[in-house]
Amino acid sequence: MNNLYVIGSLNMDLVGRSPRFVEPGETLMGGTFGQYPGGKGANQAVALARLGGKPLLIGALGDDTFGRAYREILGAEGIDDRNIVTKKGSATGVAMIEVAETGENRILVLPGANTQLTPEDVLPALAKLQPGDLVLMQLEIALATVIALIPAIHARGGRVILDPAPAAVLPKLVLQNVDIMTPNQTEAQLMAGITSAEALAVDLTPARVLCDLGIPVVVQKAGRHGAWWVQKGLEKQFPAFPVTVVDTTAAGDTFNAGLALALAQGKPLEEAMTWANAAAALSTTKHGAQAGMPTWNEVQNFLAQR
Repeated sequence: MNNLYVIGSLNMDLVGRSPRFVEPGETLMGGTFGQYPGGKGANQAVALARLGGKPLLIGALGDDTFGRAYREILGAEGIDDRNIVTKKGSATGVAMIEVAETGENRILVLPGANTQLTPEDVLPALAKLQPGDLVLMQLEIALATVIALIPAIHARGGRVILDPAPAAVLPKLVLQNVDIMTPNQTEAQLMAGITSAEALAVDLTPARVLCDLGIPVVVQKAGRHGAWWVQKGLEKQFPAFPVTVVDTTAAGDTFNAGLALALAQGKPLEEAMTWANAAAALSTTKHGAQAGMPTWNEVQNFLAQR
């Protein structure tokens, strides 16, 4: 099995629940409040650990209460924190999350120490990277660090799975060093430079454009419509599993973790995508970014009942 690395953000999620989303200028009485560990990097690492993987997580925390609490949380998940740097004088990243009764969410990220993660912080942790190893990345850390690291990882034979969230413009040379990109509909459009007046449930045009730019595989996540695997000569839909949705926060991160673990284990395309969809579906049935992430046995049992 190939090794699994995660380079990304660590945030403390401050989650407020309300009957619906707040309109601009409106004050709305909400429901409950919760504080949960989050950040797309840590989310993907925790999801991998829950599923039985042994991820090496690389990131940055502030020298504050949230940062110290986060190290304890990672320890409880069995994730080594030795490659997470503490940025003196900085705050740990925070995400302010609004969750409606439908389970949909809106997120404001205040990145803090995440923006100070440098290539020099990361490269020592990649010293043992082997050809074929999988490296999961996102765009919640300093963009310049992402741009510098992707070609370096690719040059060493690592396979980069990039979750382009929040979406940003990346140089074509960087995109050509990404092995798999996993955007949702909106992110795919922004990354491809496409604007659409019509809100389509699924439009694969952006994914095709990204493939034309040199990305071998684009996995376009489409929520209740499942996910599409798009590459030159192959476009295939993998339907979502119907579940009672409670909270969609980090469903995409769980999907990425499930996909990466399955690919690291050498599972074929059909099985890997089905596994990723099942893990993501289960993650939406509980509150919290990481609290709802399933274990290996839970995913296996879920699939066995289908």
